[in-house]
Amino acid sequence: MQLEDDDGPPPGWQSIPPPPALPPPPSPPPPTTEIAQMVCGSCQRLLAYQKGAKHVKCGCCDSLNFVLEAHEVGLVNCGYCPVLLMYQYGSSAVRCSSCQNVTAIGEHNQRPPWSVIQGYPPASPSPNPVR
Repeated sequence: MQLEDDDGPPPGWQSIPPPPALPPPPSPPPPTTEIAQMVCGSCQRLLAYQKGAKHVKCGCCDSLNFVLEAHEVGLVNCGYCPVLLMYQYGSSAVRCSSCQNVTAIGEHNQRPPWSVIQGYPPASPSPNPVR
């Protein structure tokens, strides 16, 4: 038995170069987590929460706070103490968290929505306008 000499590939044979490396797929953009702030309605602590949340639980007093957007908020002075109260726009009354006084929302003490004060355009008319 005779061993054949291995002189390489047969004539006309060419090696195929490996394909170029593909760039890695682009990484997904980081999630946008804008942070907003509000004051707890029970203990008056400043709360930070992810924008878009509807409720925020206070870590201090465990109160569940309802989140209102700028176009959903109205302002009125408390009828008893010097506190400026924030309320859901269209409400007929609001209770002060400092002195517990209930202030009626009427023409004599109505203010424009917070969004108008800040310069945002007014939202569409509320189904229950304040009278």
